[in-house]
Amino acid sequence: MFLYHKLQVDNRGIFRITGLHIESPGVYKAKKFACRSLKGKGAKSGIRVIYAYFEREDRIELIEIYYKGERENEDRQRILRRYCP
Repeated sequence: MFLYHKLQVDNRGIFRITGLHIESPGVYKAKKFACRSLKGKGAKSGIRVIYAYFEREDRIELIEIYYKGERENEDRQRILRRYCP
């Protein structure tokens, strides 16, 4: 996965999740994520990848992957439990 936010490229598919009140790490949602198992859907498959980006260490950490058809949004409580002291 390219870290478009790091390169400051707006590919219209990766967004920083706002409203978490977490300064670091940055938590991002990748929306344009193709899946061959969902034929005919391409980049609009509905798969979401949520990850944390640790800028100082230049590393990412997977938080969750989900199918939008099964639920609307990321599990914010999981994110807060993991990254808030």
